[in-house]
Amino acid sequence: MKLIRAAAAVLNQTPLDWLGNVANIRRAIQLARERGAGLLCLPEMCLTGYGCEDAYHAANTHQRAWSALQTLLPETRGMVVSFGLPILHRNGLFNCAALVVDGQLAGLVAKQFLAGDGIHYEPRWFKAWPAGVRDEWLTPGGEKVPLGDLLFAIGGVRIGFEICEDAWVANRPGAALALHGVDVILNPSASHFAFGKLEVRKRFVLEGSRAFGVSYVYANLLGNEAGRAIYDGGALIASGGRLLAAGPRFSFQDCQLTEAVLDVDATRMRQARTASFKPDLTHPQTNVVTLPFEWPAVHEPVQAAATENPALADWETSLQLKEEEFTRAETLALFDYLRKSRSQGFVVSLSGGADSAAVTCLVALALEMAWAELGAEGVREKLAHLQLLPTDFTLPNLTRALLTTAYQATENSGPVTRTAARSVAEATGATHLELDVTVLHHGYLRTIEAALGRPLVWQTDDLALQNIQARVRSPGIWLLANVRNALLLSTSNRSEAAVGYATMDGDTSGGLSPIAGIDKAFLRQWLRWLEAHGPAGLHAIPTLVAVNQQAPTAELRPSDRHQTDEDDLMPYEVLDAIERAAIRDKQAPVEVFELMCRQFPQLAVAQLGIWVERFFKLWCRNQWKRERYAPSFHLDDENLDPKTWCRFPILSGGFEVELAELRQHVAAQS
Repeated sequence: MKLIRAAAAVLNQTPLDWLGNVANIRRAIQLARERGAGLLCLPEMCLTGYGCEDAYHAANTHQRAWSALQTLLPETRGMVVSFGLPILHRNGLFNCAALVVDGQLAGLVAKQFLAGDGIHYEPRWFKAWPAGVRDEWLTPGGEKVPLGDLLFAIGGVRIGFEICEDAWVANRPGAALALHGVDVILNPSASHFAFGKLEVRKRFVLEGSRAFGVSYVYANLLGNEAGRAIYDGGALIASGGRLLAAGPRFSFQDCQLTEAVLDVDATRMRQARTASFKPDLTHPQTNVVTLPFEWPAVHEPVQAAATENPALADWETSLQLKEEEFTRAETLALFDYLRKSRSQGFVVSLSGGADSAAVTCLVALALEMAWAELGAEGVREKLAHLQLLPTDFTLPNLTRALLTTAYQATENSGPVTRTAARSVAEATGATHLELDVTVLHHGYLRTIEAALGRPLVWQTDDLALQNIQARVRSPGIWLLANVRNALLLSTSNRSEAAVGYATMDGDTSGGLSPIAGIDKAFLRQWLRWLEAHGPAGLHAIPTLVAVNQQAPTAELRPSDRHQTDEDDLMPYEVLDAIERAAIRDKQAPVEVFELMCRQFPQLAVAQLGIWVERFFKLWCRNQWKRERYAPSFHLDDENLDPKTWCRFPILSGGFEVELAELRQHVAAQS
């Protein structure tokens, strides 16, 4: 048998962090060597970081990436390692995987299919390499290196590449590689997290290994790399349609290695006995780079066929997988944002409602989950930038130092929300402050009333009187964050963003908006789950009952008006369903209405018509707000962030014609 120990590394890289990225790669190579791996696949663009944006167009970026590769070449003695970096060739920029063999650069494979939808903008920077084309690249040192659509014959083992998006398309490069007798396909990826996406990756890895008759090694990025996208890791190794190994996801480590033993002879013979397999014998193989190499000896047997989820954590098979994924994605993203931004902690304006309670809990859970995985010294090392670490370095003391919450009352604030805020702060271990901003609120009112020469009253000035209460809370909470040199977290969610149910420079104040990518209906569901169950391996937060028993309210009108969010808008389940149909699925108002009638048959037709019209009007009217939201985390393919996902004009016709048709349609059915 021809056996190879292969490894896939997941790395928590940072764009343009040359020292940190090299250190993580060096650690991955060391781990692979210690575990006897002869073949190591690193993630896409691991040298530069994937999210470099327009810095890809800077010559310095290419020079530093090449220098980093040169630094790491000697580390690869006795191994075959793939690195990711940008390559400028004939004034075109290409997303490349560099295969290094025993300290020597063997060649560069360029990505053929660029990710240009959703949060990805690769065609802005890179050119797609044409299939079947080979060229030579002149290195900064004057050497010529093979570049293009290549495969490698290394020590008698044929290795090919599918770079991330290459594997997600119908015309995968792996099909051509299979016809040329490839043994192992490496997939260096930067595949961002979205709910349920792991199952899609598993399918293309398993099906690629089966259909192409190969072993398949998939490596991904990890953590909050550049601010918005979250990478969950999750390395995969398969062979002949069998999943041999699956790495952990959402780790707080900078490097995780997943390895498996591959039987090259077994995949070759599987291809040989497949009647439909016809090797390509008609074209000379000019795209093969051949190098001698002595593969490290492998003494243990190949893994048996894995039936389901090898080596995955218990939470991966939870019946509440979405809640688990949300918790782990958010907490890892927050922890990484804290350390990579070099902030000294987090500040949350804790109103006692669902959104601010969720953000507070997520920060506390981020510290707790990091502590559980890394231990005290690991957390201390990760947060070495903190200026005032607690002398008694315990998790409660760290949480108290890094998480500050403030309840800011006006005369319309009630005892229920005050008590709920205090309970959440105590349960999470935050440093909690109670501030009264009534004097500031009244000061603004008196100033404007004097200028206008009339009193402001609810009958004529409802929205203005609500907004000033939210805005008057902003300067103080910003001041508190500045004093602590901490990051102020905005607490608006995606449902509010869709209809603009948020006060700009009020509850949207903050440098990061961690839950702006999740809908309110799920957020409330998650809070109930956190109250009763909590993440696997941790605990519930029972005091959330004080939040979950409330009807969501902005609490900006006088208490005798009994204000609730859903009275102002519509039920959140309906709002979120309309948003998905109108924005994600791009359906017209009448089509959305018909779908809502089928989805909510218990609701009156006329009322559904009112809510659909309200949604479209508010959506168009409030695009400017979405443009101004603080950066948010990408969690699913229903994102409304105009900077990374959902473009819409700030000024538009407002669906006037379509809504007129909707009103006629509703009237005909009522």
